[in-house]
Amino acid sequence: MPKRTPPTAQGARPGRRGPRRAPGRKVSRPPSRGGPPLKAGRAGSAERPLRDDLVDAAVLEAYGLAQEQGWLADRALERVTRRERSLWAAERRAAAEAVYGMVRWRGQLGWLAGRDGALEPGGGGPAARLDPSLLYALWLARFGGLPPAAAARRLGLAPRALAAVEGAEARLAAVADPVLRLAAAESLPRWIAARLVEELGPAEAAALARAMNARAPLTVRANLLRGGREELAARLAVEGVAATPTPFSPWGLVLDGHQNAFSLQAFRDGWFEIQDEGSQLLALAVGARPGKTVVDACAGAGGKSLALAMEMHNRGELFALDSDEGRLDEARRRARRAGVHNLRFRAIPAGAGAAEAIADLAGKADRVLVDAPCSGLGALRRKPDARWRLQPGDPERFSAVQRELAARFARLLKPGGRLLYATCAVGRIENEEVAATLAELPGMRPVPVAAALGEERARALGASGHTLTLLPHRHGTDGFFAAAFERA
Repeated sequence: MPKRTPPTAQGARPGRRGPRRAPGRKVSRPPSRGGPPLKAGRAGSAERPLRDDLVDAAVLEAYGLAQEQGWLADRALERVTRRERSLWAAERRAAAEAVYGMVRWRGQLGWLAGRDGALEPGGGGPAARLDPSLLYALWLARFGGLPPAAAARRLGLAPRALAAVEGAEARLAAVADPVLRLAAAESLPRWIAARLVEELGPAEAAALARAMNARAPLTVRANLLRGGREELAARLAVEGVAATPTPFSPWGLVLDGHQNAFSLQAFRDGWFEIQDEGSQLLALAVGARPGKTVVDACAGAGGKSLALAMEMHNRGELFALDSDEGRLDEARRRARRAGVHNLRFRAIPAGAGAAEAIADLAGKADRVLVDAPCSGLGALRRKPDARWRLQPGDPERFSAVQRELAARFARLLKPGGRLLYATCAVGRIENEEVAATLAELPGMRPVPVAAALGEERARALGASGHTLTLLPHRHGTDGFFAAAFERA
């Protein structure tokens, strides 16, 4: 998964025209398509009218940081809402809904407004971008549940400025070119839409894109080192949180999505980790077992490492490798909270020195997970701004890195050891084509993923031989790919 990059500038406040003060309105969830799980407000706050002027100021500042200074949307929101401590919880939720919505839908809204280049990489140059106040008003009128006239008044705009949203559905449906229609309807850069249509066909590409624009569920993985999934659900119920079992992962629960999961006592006590169901299934497909030697070769912040440790019941050796020491530090903190004791952390160089740094593990591993850095096209519903940051050549660029990493870490396998290659990408270039090169390595042969997942679960997921593809519109997970191999 691609590494997060820090904000390009700190502390600068983008120039903007302040929103016009408007009367408060009752808290309601607008019918927007997508956004992160929202945090719950304090008791009784749902009856208080939102102070729209404060919400609008926070929205425009956070969006300005994202668009003009290159901040990630979540970092920008965190900076603004931490400083504006007077915002109520419901107002923070409303601001987050708007900022993520503006980031996600700016391509469609720009196209509707006649901005040439709005569907190009990066959302087009300066000439293609909408003024933040106009974009916000258009989002409110198109997805935020406000009549266009009310949205215009709220942002101090002339009503004719929002004419672009009138008849939008008819305009989108009338587009003859299937690639342009998908790009505009689902606010995707044209090159991403073209790849989806080419590989999946127009109908399934549209279903996938719609799912990528839906709000992702708040899914957690029960930490079996503390207790089972049913016991976790009971603990969450005591804290007033409803939870339902995930359909595929034996460890997962879907929370009701209205609370800050990090503030729950069950989280602080290490009873669960926030983890997409697809990510849980990849960890399950590794087949880690107690007493074995297991390597998580691209461990990052340790989400899958913790699941592997849980599968090993804290017995055996588990190595978490990554080139980013900071992310490994986060994994160490998570491991302490989860009660994981068999995890060994090792920072390795990103380049030529990597082979020497892992030479002592060569030929010793029973299981290796290579969750390779990738474009992240499968996780767009959680990272709406990623679509505008990616470039058309990125899948090919990542695939070259993926091939190198897969070959490097395959050398760690002992005879009979198994490797799982995985990405959170969608598309052949980073998935099937890289897996094909793994199958050509000396001594490597494909093996069914059902060996670790179980036959019934593999059939339910539509696994095909040694590969598994998870997609939001089919499985309700993020988009993932996995391929299993064994060393002779």
